[in-house]
Formats: sequence, structure tokens, C-alpha cells
Amino acid sequence: MVQIEVRQIRVPPGQRIQLENISWTDFEAILADLGERRATRIAYSEGILEIMAPLPEHETAKVFIGDFVKILLSGDEH
Repeated sequence: MVQIEVRQIRVPPGQRIQLENISWTDFEAILADLGERRATRIAYSEGILEIMAPLPEHETAKVFIGDFVKILLSGDEH
């Protein structure tokens, strides 16, 4: 069996990869290894791990929507 480190995996923006037969323990170890400040999105279901790299324009929209919601919620403080 060949083993690689998670940091060796590169996912181009807009792409995704799926890894099969991943245990929950392995999933938790992968999350810990990648840390909180990662550029990829990770999903896990029934032994399948999916790593996605969003396109930069998706991230821009996410920040804009988040800021907009903050403005709407803070406007009710008067």
C-alpha cells in the first residue's frame, strides 16, 4: 500500500477529488492536519471523503453575502 500525506494533494480551483474507504478516525486526522485556515472545503459521508476547491469568484460572493447579512442584523440595534 502506498501512503501519501494530505499536504501532497493539490486540488485546482473549481475541482474536487473523492477518496473512498476513509474511516471516521482518518477523517478527523485529516481535518486536524489541514487545520482551520484551509482554502478547500471538505465533506464526509459513509466512508467517502470529498475535497473541493472553490473558484475565487465563489469566495468573493460568500464574503459579500456574509457582510450583507451582518449589516442587516446590525441595523436593528437602534
